[in-house]
Amino acid sequence: MNELVQETRRYFLGRCTGLSLGAIALAELTGNMFTGNPLLGGNASAGVDGAGEPGFQGIPSLPHFLPQAKRVIFLTQSGGPSQIELFDEKPDLIKWAGLELPESVRQGQRLTTMTANQKQLIMPTRVKFARCGQSGATIGQWLPYLRDVADDLCFIKSMHTDQINHAPAMTQFLTGNQLPGRPSMGAWVSYGLGSENQDLPEHVVMISKMQRPSDQPLYDHYWGSGFLPSRYQGVKLRSAQDPVLYLRDPDGLPRQLRRQMLDGLADLNQRRGEETGDPEITTRIRQYEMAYRMQTSIPELTDLRDEPEEVFELYGAESRRPGTYAANCILARRLAERGVRFIQLFHPDWDHHSRLTSWCTARCRDTDQPTAALIKDLKRRGMLDDTLVIWGGEFGRGVAGQGQWDSPEAGRDHHPRCFTMWLAGGGVRPGMTWGATDDFSYNVAENPVHVRDLHATVLHLLGIDHQRLTYRFQGLDFRLTGVEPASVVQSILK
Repeated sequence: MNELVQETRRYFLGRCTGLSLGAIALAELTGNMFTGNPLLGGNASAGVDGAGEPGFQGIPSLPHFLPQAKRVIFLTQSGGPSQIELFDEKPDLIKWAGLELPESVRQGQRLTTMTANQKQLIMPTRVKFARCGQSGATIGQWLPYLRDVADDLCFIKSMHTDQINHAPAMTQFLTGNQLPGRPSMGAWVSYGLGSENQDLPEHVVMISKMQRPSDQPLYDHYWGSGFLPSRYQGVKLRSAQDPVLYLRDPDGLPRQLRRQMLDGLADLNQRRGEETGDPEITTRIRQYEMAYRMQTSIPELTDLRDEPEEVFELYGAESRRPGTYAANCILARRLAERGVRFIQLFHPDWDHHSRLTSWCTARCRDTDQPTAALIKDLKRRGMLDDTLVIWGGEFGRGVAGQGQWDSPEAGRDHHPRCFTMWLAGGGVRPGMTWGATDDFSYNVAENPVHVRDLHATVLHLLGIDHQRLTYRFQGLDFRLTGVEPASVVQSILK
């Protein structure tokens, strides 16, 4: 009688495999008749070029060609830094101060609801620029430390995106699509290439601890795994006593007993996985093991007492405070040393709709010295050559002043049509500028680079053909760059 009770509908469907009644029913529900994971509607075995589910070292057929970068550090400046004040010098804007932006420049482009009903009166840049290093890169006065490493940077001044509001723009910036649910760039990279360190995750995320709450939330799907197995989502390091939640054993639980418990749990999960073919069960086994190893690796990683005094001096006074952008930059270097594949730092609060001269300068003070220090630190350790560093936000800022253009309270609204990012190391040509904008920093004038092109280029530097890194889900072969045109920006590569 007990056996009959256990034969529930769910249990029956879970035991069915192949093209049995259960598999057909589930496939109908998910719209996917492929083998692999009918319970989830995805194909756990559809990787690249027919490769199997990737293991610790990633998909066996990757890289597709010799990579120039082994890892990525993505310094994500959330909110949209103003390219007009930081990198894209437009000295002639002073002649247009207070005048309305010509319609021949605006071309009917979309505005946010915050400025759509006000006149587009031009606000000149609020800073002085300098030509820095042998490359002559233009960098504003609010970033004095970055000027010292200008010859190590490659500026892309012709970035553009399709989204004008923060959440969809950041979602596209990090996942390739404006709608949540797709894997993040870090998840794609860790899925394809795996990790060089079995004791740390492939994909690690850190968020700066700010003095005040940011107006723009940072959603988990920015570093999520989407429809990829959940093992590839970013692991968030917190600025707290426990950098990763739930790693610590309960008081009184011996380490040996924890090991025995995990071994028994793994055996049960393995049996269940063989019955159902559910790859999330394999992920669960792996994550338990990873958490066990991280009980040792994470405390060693986050303990900065072994860093010499000159490192803290290089990164600045804030580097001694856990959770600050400066301290996270040191952790990023330590993670890179330990073989973590994709490291992402989020620094919020770049959304300067008002008080541009105080708001933007504060974010520059937070990030300028530690960002430059990270470049110097990687370079002197011989790591910059194979570490790709990316700096940028989801869009830029518009040339019109938001509010009264000549007031100290004025700011700038969102602007997706052109903005600046920079890359360093990892096979990128240093000391160069690619692309240009018009006289108003409003439209791309030369060599446009879409967010999809950036994604294709990052994957290329890691030895991946973006058109061949795919994952089958609900009958479709998805990729980071989607189905619209995307090109590697060959001109910025060594």
